[in-house]
Order: sequence, then C-alpha cells, then structure tokens
Amino acid sequence: MTDSVVECTGLVYRFGTTRAVDGVDFSVAGGEVFGLLGPNGAGKTTTIRAITTLLPVRAGMIRVFGHDAAKEKIAVRRLLGYVPQQLSADAALTGRENVTLFARVYDVPRGERARRVDRALDAVGLAEAAGRMAGTYSGGMVRRLELAQALVSSPRLLILDEPTIGLDPIARTTVWERLGEVRSATGMTVLVTTHSMDEADRYCDRLALMHRGRIRALGTPAGLTSQLDRRTPGARPATLEDVFRHYAGSGLDDDRTGGEFHDVRSTRRTASRLG
Repeated sequence: MTDSVVECTGLVYRFGTTRAVDGVDFSVAGGEVFGLLGPNGAGKTTTIRAITTLLPVRAGMIRVFGHDAAKEKIAVRRLLGYVPQQLSADAALTGRENVTLFARVYDVPRGERARRVDRALDAVGLAEAAGRMAGTYSGGMVRRLELAQALVSSPRLLILDEPTIGLDPIARTTVWERLGEVRSATGMTVLVTTHSMDEADRYCDRLALMHRGRIRALGTPAGLTSQLDRRTPGARPATLEDVFRHYAGSGLDDDRTGGEFHDVRSTRRTASRLG
C-alpha cells in the first residue's frame, strides 16, 4: 500500500437541520480495499457521494489523489469509477452497448473505446454474453455489467456502494473474485460500503464503522475484533458482527430524519429487481 488516495477531514453534510455526516475523518491508502460499515442512515452513502463529487463539499475537506473535491471536480471524476446502489444498466441495451455508453460518458478516446469495452467485459466474465440484452441477465450478471461500466475508464479508484445487494452467495463471490482479479492486475484502490459482515471481514483491508454520521471505530477487521476481546475478557472470541453491534447497537433506534431515507427505498427496489 502507498500514500493516501482519499483523505476526508472534518466532513460535514446537512439535510436541512439534520447532520447526515458529522465531522468524518479517514484516509484510504493506495492499493487497499477500504470498507465503510454501518446501519441504514449512518451516513455512508452521503459520504460516498461527496467523494464522487455528486454532492458538494460545503464543510470539511476531501482530497482524491491530492485533488480538492470541492474545487477540482472534473479532475477527481476522471480518476474514479463508481457503482451506485441503484441499478444503472439499461435493460433495453446489450451488455456491450451499456459499457460503450459509459465509455462515451467517461470520455474514453474514440480510437480506444472498442478495446477498452472488450477488456472491461472480459474482466468481469461477460465477453460471451456481451451481445445479449441486459434485460435477459441474471442479478449477478447485472452487477458484473455495472462493474464493467465503472472499469471501462481504467479508474485508479473504484467506489462501490453496496455492490452485492440482493445477490445470492454464489453471485456475491463471483463479483468479488472478478474484482480481486482486476485489482491484482492494476493495483486499483477500492472504497466500498457494505452491510455484509462476511464480505467486510474477508475482502476489506481496513474498515471504518459509521453510526449517526460519525466514525465510531477504524482499523483492520482483526484489529477491531481483538480490541473488543480485550474489553470483554473471558468471553468467546469476538466477531465483526459483535463489533458492529457494540458500536451501532441494533441500528433501529436512529431517529434522525431525512438524509438517506430515499436510499433505503432505492436499496429495497434494487434488491427486488436483482432477486
């Protein structure tokens, strides 16, 4: 791992009078998989959208590869790929047409588009299905198609917001395997939000656990569980789920309004369509 790719310092974001993000500080090192964990409404998606420049940075500082996300939005966007919670693939287009569309959006040079599109589809295992309409794809294939869309610009930073939501265990594993292969080949940095403790434990190098807009714990999966073990000597070895419960409780008592309520609805719609 190398120097910081993403640096968030004192990030605050409000929806009306509600602080969805309340003084968030963390950094992501080059080449690592960094996970944001937390219950719905914790501020994860708002943080991600600020990093991707989809939301303005009004308070605090975000730097991506040294670029100020508030003042150098275009420079930041050229360096990253983004897979949102909501489905972004067009069912009426073929897999290749979907990825080609994103190549144009990302301003991939015309002379390189066909090669880049083929390479992205091959990287996620969709080369043979590229000529089929995306509407005929399974849920796992759709998620891999969206990964190809994000990879077509050869991003140095890939940001994934709940990338395996609604997928069965085999499809989830396939998505992560493909992602691991791309990382091994390119050294790409990954920032991901997830509710899956298993995914976080297995695939993330470091984690930041968010609750009520703040970072409550930060470290490696093993480091976070060992910290909890030291607090409760004599108990069974802690799991990442235990760490989650310790810092976030049940996640059901969060009475904040606004912010990410629409994200809960969109997450449910996505899970329904992928199921």
